[in-house]
Amino acid sequence: MSSASRARPNRRVNSLANSERMSISRNSSRSRPKAIGYTDAYTFALRVAYLHHLLQPRRKTKQYIPAERKIISRKSVMIGELMQDFSLMKDTKTKFPHGFMSQLEKRLQGVLTGTERRPEYREPAVKRTFAEAYTALTEPGFRKRMDKERRVEDLVLIFYSNTTKSLQKGKAADDESWKSLVDRHVALFVRLISATLKDLDKDKDRPELMSRLSTLENKLLTNSQDLYVNSSTAPGGGHSIEVTAPVSYDVKDMPMAQVVGRIFGMSNSEVQTDIDLNKSIWTESAALSDLKSYQHCLNANTKRTLRSEDFDVDEGYQTWKRSEIPELSAMISEILQARPDLVKASGKNRALPPLPPLSMTTSGAEDQAYADLAKSIAITSPIDGGSGYNFEQPADMSSLSLEDDEPSKIFLEESTYTFIPTDTRAYYRTILTYAMTYDQIHAQADGADSQPLSKQSLELLTELCIRWRIPQISRLVLFLDVASQKFLDQEIGLDELDSAFEFIKNPPSPLETKRANTHTHSASLSSFDQSEWTIHDFALYRQTLTSLHDALLRDLYDLLQHCYEAKPPSPGPVLLILETHIKSDPLFSTSPGGYDTYVEQLIEGLKSKAAEVYREYLEAEVPQNQEEWEFFHVVQLGKSVVKLCERIQKRYRKNPEIMGVNPLTILVETMFPSFEDDANDLIQRILHVAHTNESEVPLQDGFDLYKELVEIRGIHHKVLPSRSFAFNIEDLLADFVWRWIRSADAKTVDLVDQAIKQDQFQVRSDNPDQVPSDDERHSVSIIDVFRLFNQMADQIFQLNWADTIQHAKFMTALSKSFGIGLARYCEVIEQKFSKEMDRLSPAQVAAASQTKQEKWMQLAKEAWNNKEKIEPFQFYPESFVKLNNIEYAVQQLDALEKIINVDACAELLAKNAPPVEKKRRTAKYVFTIKIVEGEDLKSCDPNGTSDPYVVLGDEYQKRLAKTRVVMRSLNPRWDESVDITVQGALNIIATIWDWDTFGDHDYVGRTSLKLDPAHFSDYMPREYWLNLDTQGRLLLRVSMEGERDDIQFYFGKAFRLLKRTERDMTRKITDKLSQYINSSLSHEALRGLLSRGISVASVTSLWKNRQSIAPTLTPQDVENALKPLFNYFDENFAIMKQTLTDASMIMVMTRLWKEVLIALESLLVPPLSDKPSTQRPLTQQEMDIVFKWLELLFEFFHARDEQTGEAMGVPADVLKSPKYHELATLNFFYFDSTDNLIRTSERMATATAHRA
Repeated sequence: MSSASRARPNRRVNSLANSERMSISRNSSRSRPKAIGYTDAYTFALRVAYLHHLLQPRRKTKQYIPAERKIISRKSVMIGELMQDFSLMKDTKTKFPHGFMSQLEKRLQGVLTGTERRPEYREPAVKRTFAEAYTALTEPGFRKRMDKERRVEDLVLIFYSNTTKSLQKGKAADDESWKSLVDRHVALFVRLISATLKDLDKDKDRPELMSRLSTLENKLLTNSQDLYVNSSTAPGGGHSIEVTAPVSYDVKDMPMAQVVGRIFGMSNSEVQTDIDLNKSIWTESAALSDLKSYQHCLNANTKRTLRSEDFDVDEGYQTWKRSEIPELSAMISEILQARPDLVKASGKNRALPPLPPLSMTTSGAEDQAYADLAKSIAITSPIDGGSGYNFEQPADMSSLSLEDDEPSKIFLEESTYTFIPTDTRAYYRTILTYAMTYDQIHAQADGADSQPLSKQSLELLTELCIRWRIPQISRLVLFLDVASQKFLDQEIGLDELDSAFEFIKNPPSPLETKRANTHTHSASLSSFDQSEWTIHDFALYRQTLTSLHDALLRDLYDLLQHCYEAKPPSPGPVLLILETHIKSDPLFSTSPGGYDTYVEQLIEGLKSKAAEVYREYLEAEVPQNQEEWEFFHVVQLGKSVVKLCERIQKRYRKNPEIMGVNPLTILVETMFPSFEDDANDLIQRILHVAHTNESEVPLQDGFDLYKELVEIRGIHHKVLPSRSFAFNIEDLLADFVWRWIRSADAKTVDLVDQAIKQDQFQVRSDNPDQVPSDDERHSVSIIDVFRLFNQMADQIFQLNWADTIQHAKFMTALSKSFGIGLARYCEVIEQKFSKEMDRLSPAQVAAASQTKQEKWMQLAKEAWNNKEKIEPFQFYPESFVKLNNIEYAVQQLDALEKIINVDACAELLAKNAPPVEKKRRTAKYVFTIKIVEGEDLKSCDPNGTSDPYVVLGDEYQKRLAKTRVVMRSLNPRWDESVDITVQGALNIIATIWDWDTFGDHDYVGRTSLKLDPAHFSDYMPREYWLNLDTQGRLLLRVSMEGERDDIQFYFGKAFRLLKRTERDMTRKITDKLSQYINSSLSHEALRGLLSRGISVASVTSLWKNRQSIAPTLTPQDVENALKPLFNYFDENFAIMKQTLTDASMIMVMTRLWKEVLIALESLLVPPLSDKPSTQRPLTQQEMDIVFKWLELLFEFFHARDEQTGEAMGVPADVLKSPKYHELATLNFFYFDSTDNLIRTSERMATATAHRA
């Protein structure tokens, strides 16, 4: 050890720059302990270590003894030494179990009666010995003591004593042959004890006892450790014996002295020199004298020992004093055991008297006391071979006196000791300091886990406490005091300080020693009652806790100044020690206002550090030149602030507050207001520069800035709920959203057109062999359109716009764009669909290529046949996919409405939107015109009918709408609607045309109507019968809705547009099918069916007999008449089933079924009109055919499976519509007279009125 390590290191200076603000100074918080010189501490430590060596049991060495021809000298056992191992055992598991003596007596009786099963117990000499011992063992007094104490040594010793008496009987004084049998007989007795324990099954739970019994038996049998005469002789006939080695004065044989030398940096030679110079003084006699003086001081209540004044309560002092008396007795016994010659004994050859009781306190004569002690020890000389007794049981030494007269109290207080220093606490503290320093240095050098003290140092310090009579509580308090001083002087860190606290709370395991001393046992600080503490220890312990508390608070302050750094030091170890070891200690107390002052200073320090960190961020992220400022710089500055806050929040998520201070709250309170003010100024400046330069800040930059500012505002509101944000983010950045909406609105129509242009309108099926599902029956264009709409809405949602009113306005603007995009999609899709529906059939294409003469010949031929050939229309799958797209658009628009929450947006704007200033602008109105029907139109075809359709146009000759063509009707019904947006009064013109296959379409008539918003101010629908300029009239139903900037209006308008488009497309499909239906279910078809039985002969007979005979028709004939229609349906229904979705299929089939019912109704009754009809009633046969057709068509549309009976087509509840029931009812009233029908009608009306 270097010379530098011998001197106490300097205390560390305060690490805080602003330490003058701290109310507690670390350097002034502790008082200096009494200084003990280095040499003095070393000398006294060496003295104790040397004494420890002198009192150690002497080692045994073998010595060769030449053989003696005549006299063979044998050495008998010293039973006291053998029984030392048993006397040190204090655990109950090392004693005999209850009931053992009864079982042992039975075994002894077996030996005496010869029934013992082991052969070695059958020898006569053994039986005699055991009989002698049996009498002593069964003596009532001894038996009672054995049942109570159950100690092994008592039983063996009494057997040993009786064995010696038994074998010695009848022997001459010079006959020593019997002595060799003592060991053997005692070994047999020990073996019998072990066997008895095994019989009781108590050997497993007492392993230590069984082990020591086995060891004792082996030693006795092998006669080791000077127990027997070695039978193996040398060539000269000699033998070897074990003898006690003399005391060694070599430092190499003194481990504890070497430890002292290493701790104080002394070499072995230097230690050897000091021992050689003082070994005549540092003797066992001097140690005994020290103890005697200490005992006198204890009895005289001098200052050299603890006194009642050193304890808070007298009970504590009495407890300590009662524990000191047996301790001193044990220490005196230890010295006398090592040096029996120190005992002033008398009467060595007398019988062994019992040991004096522990409670002996009378002051007898000194010589008599030592004489009694000598008798108890019973030192055996090598000649007589007597045995000694165990020293481990401490005897009361209060009657011993090394002086003739009791010394005076003054003399005792002023006298000096050889091994005990004057101030034991100061010396112990000094040596402890050096020991801890040494162990700390060498533990770090070895790289092992650092412990406060090594095993060797603990042994030395324990020996010092024993010799100097330092209480264990003082030992622990002094240990913490030294560790605290080292921490204050920066010699140890937090981990070592924590280990020091753990050391006093959970001391290491007790050292392996044979000494029965309380200092050698582990005892934690908490195990001592407060009344057992000395006043000095109590005050020092509290002072130590206070000093550590103040120092740790300073360290915590210093650590928290770095909490905003990337990798700050953790305050956890400091807080752990403060909370676990200091604050939780009941003896620690602090001033009431101390923490408040500390917290204030800590808050101020953290605020200053947070401001400094923000300034660093500002300088790093924002350029100095204002012209270079961009939103990106504000975003980066905000991200830096947020990232730091998130890091601090994550770092302190488990313990957000430290000593009542929240680092995150302080950070937000300091940085956020500064950032908010700077961000507002930066944004205003950037927008002003962009406006001045007539440029625009990129939209994405604005969105990124908004997201960053919103995140910062969220943290602000969470941490600072009572403080508002510095500026309104939404008002400042709302223009970026409006710019984006205007840009998206301008691109919507183009994107819709591109989606339609790239679409092939095919069913999307991954596996052509499988029937596609409904989700696969719409094409990609409508998916792309609504993906566009959802992305537009998501862009607003992702902003998480905090101003709900502005958010509702954004969604209103987007809904208008959605309506424009859907209107464009419906327009283009309907145009494509109409083009596919209006295409020419192959026959029409061929007819178009005919010459004019050929066309006239074809018309003449058709007129002559009074029949127009109807060619079935074949549908494209693409047409049905377009209808599916419209249905999918309705579903997706409904889902989009729920996502946007249209009703909530409208309600919010209605409640909170400020009144809009009236501006002079042209109002817009939406007129919905429904072209219902025409009546008594002009006939334009040779067959006396027309094929009318209506074209709507405005006064500027702009075409607004066109209806479908109704074939061969002068009273057509269209039921088609169109929306017209106007800004003022507008005249519309309705022109009816007759559709012709060849040539130009014929003019039927024209009428007009003025759409004036003033006339529709009540927004009520009106009907107008408009007379045509030729003949007939047209029915229009007109309603008006004011177009307003309302999200519900835009969505409602889009829904109506989609449903109208879907309805018009469905009507076009059914119109194509209804042409063939009307042809198949016409009067001509009915007449053709009835005329099948007429031949030439029947015609001749007709002229002969004017009475006509109706042909006979079979049900098969009636069904065969519909086979062409069924075949046509099968072809088209197959395409529909493979292409249309289930919903669209039901919609088309329902509409088609309605056309079927209308066609059958037209066969039964004429159209409802106030004009007379030329249609004649049907006969009964014709009626039967019509209702048979109705039944066949119902079964065809219902398509019930023949095996399972499951309906595969249109559900029955759909087919059985009110029109179907009207036709079914018609069968009952068809042939009634007009009067009966009137009466039945009145009766039904009356019954209905009564039910109502």
